[in-house]
This record gives sequence, C-alpha cells and structure tokens, in this order.
Amino acid sequence: MRRALLFGFLATVSGAHACDLPGGGAQITAPSYVVVYRTVPAPLKVGQHFALEFAVCPAPESVRVDAWMPEHRHGMNYRPTVTATGEGRYRAEGLMLHMAGKWELIFEARAKDSVERVAQTIRLE
Repeated sequence: MRRALLFGFLATVSGAHACDLPGGGAQITAPSYVVVYRTVPAPLKVGQHFALEFAVCPAPESVRVDAWMPEHRHGMNYRPTVTATGEGRYRAEGLMLHMAGKWELIFEARAKDSVERVAQTIRLE
C-alpha cells in the first residue's frame, strides 16, 4: 500500500472497490474509494434545496459532503447534514446551489489517519 496526495490530503491507495446504490447513480472513482450518488430531486435547479443519496465503498469511518464554485472561490450558503443509512450508504440533506454556473460536489471520506476527497463537476444553468 502506498500514500498519495489527493486534493491536498494524504490518502492510502489500495485500488477501487465495487460499489452500488439501489436505483443507480453517477459514479466517481478515487484511489481508495468509489462513490455512487444521485440527487433528489433531479435535475437540480438554482436556489432549490436538494438531498444527495450516496454510497461509499469500502465504507469509511465518516463522510462529509460539500459543494464549491471554483471559478467564484466560494461554497454553498448551507451546511448539509449527513446521515448513515447502513451498508456504506448515506443521505445528505440541506444542500442548495444558490447560483448558476460550475459547481463541484465534494465527497470526503475519513478512515483512521487518512482523508480522501473526490469531486464531481456539475453545471447549473
């Protein structure tokens, strides 16, 4: 096993793992984790609260979710709440993308002494 720097955090690299979410979703693959997610409702609209249903495999000790506008260098005006629903699955509520443009959904997985962040770019019109 080796260590890698990903989004400014040191992460243990062990390869991707199979991951699923009943009903499917978009997949993001990182060195140590796979994240499958979907938004509720879909599609997203500017200024509308939404939730994320997602799975992280293998299941980490804890997860966080955030969103960031890289071109404007700011995030959301809301802090989402993440609840574990079992078997490496989670639901994040209280998200809102308050502006049109390019956003990054950021998933952060923590296990022991490592933190790994992965991002998915989305564009709202």
